[in-house]
Amino acid sequence: MQSFGRRRFIQSGAWALGATLVTSGVSFARADADTKSRFVFVILRGALDGLAVVPPYGDPDYASLRRDLALHAPGSAGGVLPLSNPFGLHPSCQFLHECFTARELVVFHAISSPYRERSHFDGQDVLENGTVRPHAVQTGWLNRALAAMPVRGGAERERGVALGQNVPLVMRGPAAVTSWSPSKLAALDDDTLQRITDLYASDPLLAKRLADALAADEIAASSQAMAQGGTRYGEVINAAAGFLRREDGPQVAVFDTIGWDTHANEGSAEGQLAGRLAALDAGLRTLKEQLGPVWKDTAVVLATEFGRTVAVNGTRGTDHGTGAAAFLLGGAVRGGRVLADWPGLSARALYQGRDLQPTLDLRAVLKGVLQEHLLVPYDAVESSVFPDSARAKALKGLIRT
Repeated sequence: MQSFGRRRFIQSGAWALGATLVTSGVSFARADADTKSRFVFVILRGALDGLAVVPPYGDPDYASLRRDLALHAPGSAGGVLPLSNPFGLHPSCQFLHECFTARELVVFHAISSPYRERSHFDGQDVLENGTVRPHAVQTGWLNRALAAMPVRGGAERERGVALGQNVPLVMRGPAAVTSWSPSKLAALDDDTLQRITDLYASDPLLAKRLADALAADEIAASSQAMAQGGTRYGEVINAAAGFLRREDGPQVAVFDTIGWDTHANEGSAEGQLAGRLAALDAGLRTLKEQLGPVWKDTAVVLATEFGRTVAVNGTRGTDHGTGAAAFLLGGAVRGGRVLADWPGLSARALYQGRDLQPTLDLRAVLKGVLQEHLLVPYDAVESSVFPDSARAKALKGLIRT
């Protein structure tokens, strides 16, 4: 069995991660990026098991630590989908693997936010607020990034949309954003709607808000009509695609998924986690299909608050950990790579003797995407979007030019 040292960089192609850990004060740009670029941030709440979704099947310590949860090498029954040795993808992630093959997916491993404890609440706060401490600020890094973006087409507009029951912290702040959630109320009849429209007509602010709400409802309704069955996230994802397809719509969408806290009966190639991964994978496929030609200008980041323990617990699950996996996919992504400074799973390599040691800061990925894809100025990224993050150098070359 081949061993993998602490400082070995894993890659697909001729890229070394060390070469991408360079930043400068220069803005990254495509000529049309400020009008066409789309970005989706998906929060995987509950701490996704990165060692399950991106199993390091070639690591010499993986199988013995994971026991019944261990996945087999590519080509085996229930085996992983091949990435670059020692990594594979969970067999439920067929669409993600297609993206990897099409060079539209970058996989990051042994990655984390600055948070080093194991509270879901605090970990998610750090993931969303963009600082090094939970509850340090009441705004989110993505909203602050929207506020710093160059004005598009000379006109101010709501550049972001949050999809779900609440606007998450990552989208709260100085920039105006819109929100949408699945409605459980009966539709208004035409006569009532006309009366409300007439009532609001004399008030410019109320009239605009009503028009915006009706436009959002129309987008969601048409998207829902196109929704494909069998995906847990279908309605939200179709609504997100409906907003992002519009030329005059938002550039950025955020939604979250839940159910990743797999303390018991996690499963391996089949089971609880496999089903959730299959639903997420199907939802991402739907997103690409519904975005249509806009997909080529889209980048999607999937991230979780922290990883899970390396060893299996007594209830055939995993507990709260540290190092995790994250994903960047889309037609705008320079993919087909796994980027990881892999620390290994030996006893001496584990964080606090139990967790995957994080070796890559998630903020480095987010900085690179914000600068290259959404053209957020370098100074703003370093000072207001991710304060106190000088050691997390932006990864370059993540986006096609």
